[in-house]
Amino acid sequence: MRKMRGVWLAGALALSVGCGGRRVNVQTGETAAARAGAEPSIAFTNNLTQGVNVYVVTGTAGGDLFLRQVAGGATESLMVRGVARGAPVGLKATTIDGTRTYTKQNVVLGPGYVWQVP
Repeated sequence: MRKMRGVWLAGALALSVGCGGRRVNVQTGETAAARAGAEPSIAFTNNLTQGVNVYVVTGTAGGDLFLRQVAGGATESLMVRGVARGAPVGLKATTIDGTRTYTKQNVVLGPGYVWQVP
């Protein structure tokens, strides 16, 4: 009986040493509001009755950067990823049927740049 108690005690001790708590550092990630302030964005209003495809036009070989399709009569906040804040760009919105294109040149993007068509 004594031998069994010793084995049990040794096993319990080994288990507690092997499974001891590890230190874990938990942090909160960046909030959406903080991210929105760090990246350029466009507060876009589509006053047309049909949807438009919205693009950022850069001077790089990549050409037009598609942001999103915005429905007619809608307002959306469009995040602009891959373009440095404060970089001069062009903006382009093309109707879904391709009949009309609206552009704006020499725009310096920041958080919440306001643009509406027409």
